[in-house]
Order: sequence, then structure tokens, then C-alpha cells
Amino acid sequence: MPDWNPDIYALYQAYRERPALDLLTAIPRDLNPGEIWDLGCGAGEQAALLAARHPGATVHGLDSSPEMLERARGLGARVGWVQGDIASFAPAGPVDLLFTNAALQWVDDHPALFPRLAGALAPRGVLACQMPLVADVAWRKTLGEIVATGPWAARLAGVQGVRPSHEAGDYYDWLAPLCPEIDIWTTTYLHALHGQDPIVDWTMGTTLLPFLEALRDTEEKAAFLDAWRARLARDYPRRADGVTLFPFTRLFILARRG
Repeated sequence: MPDWNPDIYALYQAYRERPALDLLTAIPRDLNPGEIWDLGCGAGEQAALLAARHPGATVHGLDSSPEMLERARGLGARVGWVQGDIASFAPAGPVDLLFTNAALQWVDDHPALFPRLAGALAPRGVLACQMPLVADVAWRKTLGEIVATGPWAARLAGVQGVRPSHEAGDYYDWLAPLCPEIDIWTTTYLHALHGQDPIVDWTMGTTLLPFLEALRDTEEKAAFLDAWRARLARDYPRRADGVTLFPFTRLFILARRG
């Protein structure tokens, strides 16, 4: 996993929080969880909301980034913060609510991961998941072209970025043996972004991280970013009012164990 910078990630916090809040409000109202885990909790805002929403629950926030967890601890929320990887997540007992927002796209082997997460649920427990869908969008394709064709191509060839999501039906098939109630949907948010290079700024705290970490020096990083900026300026031009429209599609999954 890359090293996360909470300040960079928070540049577009309002836009990033919207899908998380949409996921939170979709959690079944009759769920009265005693044990909650937020996997990939980041700076902890959603874990804190879950703790406030369910005052009787034990709430944990798990993240691989010590910087993010340090920021989360500053919230003063009634949450136990745990540093660890989602890939090796193994709760001590059944979980009533597994919440994960924009995190599982960094984890390998979804055909094994999702049944394992469902298996960690208590009876009638809920898995609530949101992931970005970026595999086929124009900005992601152009980033891939810049990665593969520049003088840095050899150094970036083995870099693991965001894993492409599978088809919605695949997630249904992996969860259905344990979860008789499954709701899967997508939402496309049209973000109106301000700034000189807002898509670069947006991805600087997420998608670009592993690529920038793999480049050798400041000049090479600048050349890499300039090459992508040139493509983005053509594909996502700023409008007359200074706004860049940035459509972003996200996949939502709610699965309830039988």
C-alpha cells in the first residue's frame, strides 16, 4: 500500500464524503449492531459517525496508514483504532456491521476476499461496501498510456495501483451463498471541480500515489505529471466559468447474512 497523506486526501473532502454518507444512510434501519468494523477507515470520519449513530456498539477503525490513524485519533471519537491490512483482517468474533468505503479497490483477490468478509458476519450482520469504478474511464486510460509510454515505463511496469473492480454480478455470486439479501447499485457523481489541475489534485492523494513513489527524482515526477496534465487538458477542458466537470462512478454493495 502507498503512504497516505491526510492533507492531500482531504483536498476534496466534501466530494469524497458524499458516497460514504450515501452508503451509511443505506444501512438497514433495523440493524442494531454490537460489533462494528470500518475497514480502510482513513482519517476516521465515518467510523466516528458510526460510533455516534450506534452508542451501544463497540467500534473499530482499521487502516494500514499510521498517518491516517494519527489524524483519526485526533477526532476524540469512541473508536478503537487499529493499524493493519484488510487482506489479513481476522476479527476475534462475529461482526454485526462491516463498513468499508473506497478501500477494497486496493486489495487483491476479490473472489476470495468477499466470501471471507461475508463469513466474518454475525447472523443478520451486514457488509456495506463502496468502491470506485475506474477501469474504463477516460482519465484512467490516459494515465495508463502515460505510464506505459514515457521514459519511466520500465520503472512503473510492475507498480500495483488501484485494482479494477469486477462485474456487479460477480460480487453477487461471491456473496450469495452466505447472504440471502443483497443490494448492488452504481451511482455516477458529476463533480464540479475548481483549480488549475483539479483531476491531478484529486488523484494525487489516491490513484497517483504508487506511481509517484516509484519515480526516482523530483524532475522525473514533474515530467510525468506534466505529460498527464497535457492529456487531461484536452480530454477534460476547463469550462468558461473555470470549472472542470469530473464524472466519477462508484459501486455500492449491501449484503446481509442469513
